[in-house]
Amino acid sequence: MMGKKAVHAPLMEALIRYRTQGNASFHVPGHKNGQVYEHENIASLLQEVMSIDATEISGLDDLHHPEDVIREGQGLAAKCFGAEESFWLIGGSTVGNLAMILTVCTEPGDLLLVQRNVHKSVLNGLMLSGANAVFLDPEIDTLSGLTVAPTTDTIKAALKAYPSAKGVLLTLPNYYGMGHDLTATAKACHAAHVPLLVDEAHGAHFGLHPRLPASALSCGADVVVQSTHKMLPAMTMGAMLHVQGERIHRELLRQRLAMVQSSSPSYPLMASLDLARWYIEAYGADAFTVGLAAADAFRKGLEQLPRFRLLEPTQQELEGKDAHRGISEVLERDEEGISGYSTQDPFKLVLYDTWGILDGFGLKHELETYGCTPEMSDEKHVVLLFTLGSTPKDASHLLQALVHIDNDIRFKETAGEPRATEKELQRLELDFSTWNNDRMKGYSSPVLFGLRPISPDQIENVSVDDSAGRVVAEMIIPYPPGIPLLYTGETITEAIALRMSRLRELGAKWHGIADESMLTIRVFRLQ
Repeated sequence: MMGKKAVHAPLMEALIRYRTQGNASFHVPGHKNGQVYEHENIASLLQEVMSIDATEISGLDDLHHPEDVIREGQGLAAKCFGAEESFWLIGGSTVGNLAMILTVCTEPGDLLLVQRNVHKSVLNGLMLSGANAVFLDPEIDTLSGLTVAPTTDTIKAALKAYPSAKGVLLTLPNYYGMGHDLTATAKACHAAHVPLLVDEAHGAHFGLHPRLPASALSCGADVVVQSTHKMLPAMTMGAMLHVQGERIHRELLRQRLAMVQSSSPSYPLMASLDLARWYIEAYGADAFTVGLAAADAFRKGLEQLPRFRLLEPTQQELEGKDAHRGISEVLERDEEGISGYSTQDPFKLVLYDTWGILDGFGLKHELETYGCTPEMSDEKHVVLLFTLGSTPKDASHLLQALVHIDNDIRFKETAGEPRATEKELQRLELDFSTWNNDRMKGYSSPVLFGLRPISPDQIENVSVDDSAGRVVAEMIIPYPPGIPLLYTGETITEAIALRMSRLRELGAKWHGIADESMLTIRVFRLQ
């Protein structure tokens, strides 16, 4: 790695001073800089963290009224990521999504245009705000069956149909690193005088290296939420919210952030955000050199294992560019933009078994057997997440695991006999239900969200296998990625019922369900 620049990390440096001063603590937290565990050997690592687990005392500033080192650190973050103003989040992208929805939707019944395949935190934000959502049909990559963001044309049509909309909220990239350039979409929103809100949880690193896609901010988004802990080296739950332009009420945004974040934020978490930004500024694009080399080494090694392949933009989508290397190219596009899947995060490697013997959950299990822990899996794919912290040794370990799996006799005897036909898989994967959606239009009618609980006498349990045609009375959320398969009030289609059954059989984990076995589902009683 090239030499680093001399860069300031104000909060981290203040915490180091705090620790070295060794002052007697007469303030929270109760562990007193970790000294309560002084004689417990098992806690030695935790003590290191606790030694900087401070609170809002002199010299350490206050997240909710920053005047000193936190204010400086957030200002440096804004400069680094191309925002006019940046805010540290200590509750992950979840609190950022809640805050930006509550900032834009200020009255019950306000209308927001929302991409259908969003994280559950967006649905929770709609509930808290009492907003009406018009759901936008996502683009579907026909090769993989995976959903990306809606097209600019879909968004334009919805904005024309609902001129009272307070904004447009999109999620990009998706969990698989797939996306497209948002410039045309931002222009369409601004032409309609509404802000573009982007949940860019998986794209905190975008725009920081020539091989990475453009960031949502650089494309013109007004407010962007990023999980700095996902693809950059912050601690878990460390995230940032970035804002630019005059379409977002800054004072109200600060007030909303204070509502949804703890009044006692974690100083180690905030310091890790400061440190992650410091690392990027200190090393620049060189910060990604080793991680990209590791991902490239895996791609090259995978050529020797033709059974396993990576999901990447097709050659046609890359217009003759180097699709083999998986470089996240942004295509030449006209004023209207281009829809669908045209960029791929080179750090997100989406692996699948071309023989169809191992589904995504089965392949994930086998990789874990050999000491490789993937990010997530679905019916077909395994998501392998490389970052700037990955090494060629990691790539070698992963390749050796796949060699062992490829040579395992258990997975050779059934070659050519996949668990589900391609036609069945396609039917399951391409049907992505959208609430009350007219596919000719690409967007739904307004759907009201709120916090009123459902009365027990309104619901009953039915078998998942026999649930098609019923109206669901709970959120059904495969996790990860945390995108609701069904929202409360949505009609269950036959394809979705089949998909729930298949996910259950494959061992998927769920959030939001009453029956953890996923044998039954709550639905509204028939009138």
